[in-house]
Amino acid sequence: MLKINGIHHIAIICSNYQTSKKFYTEVLGFEAEREVFREARNSWKLDLKVAGKYQIELFSFPNPAPRPSRPEAAGLRHLAFEVNDLEEAILFLSAKNVQTEPIRVDEFTGKRFTFFADPDGLPLELYER
Repeated sequence: MLKINGIHHIAIICSNYQTSKKFYTEVLGFEAEREVFREARNSWKLDLKVAGKYQIELFSFPNPAPRPSRPEAAGLRHLAFEVNDLEEAILFLSAKNVQTEPIRVDEFTGKRFTFFADPDGLPLELYER
């Protein structure tokens, strides 16, 4: 059996690097760990730390293809972040002009969650601890 230790990173390709960089660092508060420009690919790559242990790689490429998202397209469905207080997180995002969907309750765990989107419409979820 393949022994997997955990998730190493999550890669996201954005359409506007500066807008997405600002969203992920200033709105979501992820720490920029390393930023490089890859001249051969005309592409930026920003490594972001999430809660000091996970990593998101934010990429820019010239003219990336659009990602089918809604309704339920095949592929990665969404990326979920755990929070301690859902209302507090929603209020914070609202103050940053980020709209969230109405709060829902997971029918199996009883936990509350909501969805919102990054600047490219990538579905993101807040899931209450």
